[in-house]
Amino acid sequence: MARQGHVLVIDDEEIMREILETLLTREGYQVRLAANGTAGLDLARSVPFDAAIVDVMMPGIDGITTLEELRKIDEDLPVIMLTAFASVENAIGAMKRGAFDYITKPFKNDEVLVVLGNAVERRRLVDENTALRQNLQAGSNRFANIIGRSGRMRQVFDLVIQAAPSRSTVLVYGESGTGKELVARALHTNSPRADRPFVTVNSGSLPPDLLESNLFGHVKGAFTGAVYPKKGLFELADKGSIFFDEIGNVPLETQAKLLRVIQEREFMRLGGVETIKVDVRIIAATNVDLRKMMEEGRFREDLYYRLHVITVTLPPLRERKEDIPLLAQHFLEKYREENAREQMELAPDALDLMMEYDWPGNVRELENVIERAVVLCPGRRIGVELMPEHVRSARPFQIPQIVLPPEGISFKQVIGDFERRLIESTLEAAGGVQKRAAELLQIKPTTLNEMIKRYDIRPRRKKSPSNGRHEAPRHDGADEADAEPGEPATPPDVPSP
Repeated sequence: MARQGHVLVIDDEEIMREILETLLTREGYQVRLAANGTAGLDLARSVPFDAAIVDVMMPGIDGITTLEELRKIDEDLPVIMLTAFASVENAIGAMKRGAFDYITKPFKNDEVLVVLGNAVERRRLVDENTALRQNLQAGSNRFANIIGRSGRMRQVFDLVIQAAPSRSTVLVYGESGTGKELVARALHTNSPRADRPFVTVNSGSLPPDLLESNLFGHVKGAFTGAVYPKKGLFELADKGSIFFDEIGNVPLETQAKLLRVIQEREFMRLGGVETIKVDVRIIAATNVDLRKMMEEGRFREDLYYRLHVITVTLPPLRERKEDIPLLAQHFLEKYREENAREQMELAPDALDLMMEYDWPGNVRELENVIERAVVLCPGRRIGVELMPEHVRSARPFQIPQIVLPPEGISFKQVIGDFERRLIESTLEAAGGVQKRAAELLQIKPTTLNEMIKRYDIRPRRKKSPSNGRHEAPRHDGADEADAEPGEPATPPDVPSP
């Protein structure tokens, strides 16, 4: 089986080490075992790991101290705490000290694999982002802040590298927020003009006369207030590149003059008679259909074909969702550093939510969401609660498949059964805390309490650590301990070695 990751397991119970080694090795992980914190720290100093699983209760150096020392050795190492106490206090204490997540004994095999899989994926993303940042600092990355590893983005990168050395006009298509100006800058940076000016024109922000004055300059006395001659943006961009952002907003009367510059590489200042020649590479961008505008008479046909030499189409973020984790990590590091915050991380459920959202504002919207979360986060871990309401509420709802029997079914019974299962699974996810479960279901705690009573929902019973009796954890959040510190917790589907 292919290697999934290198995992360090630190636990003083031999049976627990053997159980975890069997489970993780079977799933393709490489596992190293340590019987105490000291041995585990020695391993961490000599071998790089993708994740660590550490028991909280150990003789000598306890799990919390081991966690803190592991993070000194490798601050990006995701550490999962293993505790025999189903205690929120222990979990919160570990999370505050930088733990990635925690698992309580006795555990389910699937739970361990899911949490560990998230931890290893997080480590991979952090490593990728670190390598990317190092490339940027070394100047070896040719695409500045264009982040993406998807097939669609690789096509964009390939086209940029092919088109950049030429002087041909390039038209960049893409929705608002996809990064069209970044592509324009990459074209300039990878061209022979890289050490010459890159000038941006905000095409639709000025009236025609003022836009033409900015583009071509003017002579003294050309219009009221022109008391001095002025160079235009084309002159300033000579030997470099000029970028027209949203060129579809350029007025028709200005389009004719722009066409002449593209064709002849020359123009005259407003009010002047002297022809000025320039060597400028023109890059334009638009988020509208220029062909449709041309057919409607709102965009010149000859200018359209002059611009349409080489086209680069940027995919919207919803069509390259595999890039979201890398983008999110990039922006997390950017705004963490800007706000002088300590190391931070995205909770797996928050990342899942971002993967489900369609991002109509594209990369710019994702960046804004991450910046907001970094600023508002009270600790180191960004969870679902820090996502904006419109992102949380957009999560798709999956209707379960129902097979209709020949005799039919009771509509009320089906809805009631579904409500009951939904409440039970939400309570389990919330650790039995009704207030948290109500927040997840977006209903009032009193409403949830009434539904629990109506459906006679009882908490799952757990084994008492003292006398073997089965006791139910309270739904008010005061959980009972699952096992004594020394009691092994063998998952039923992992054979005891």
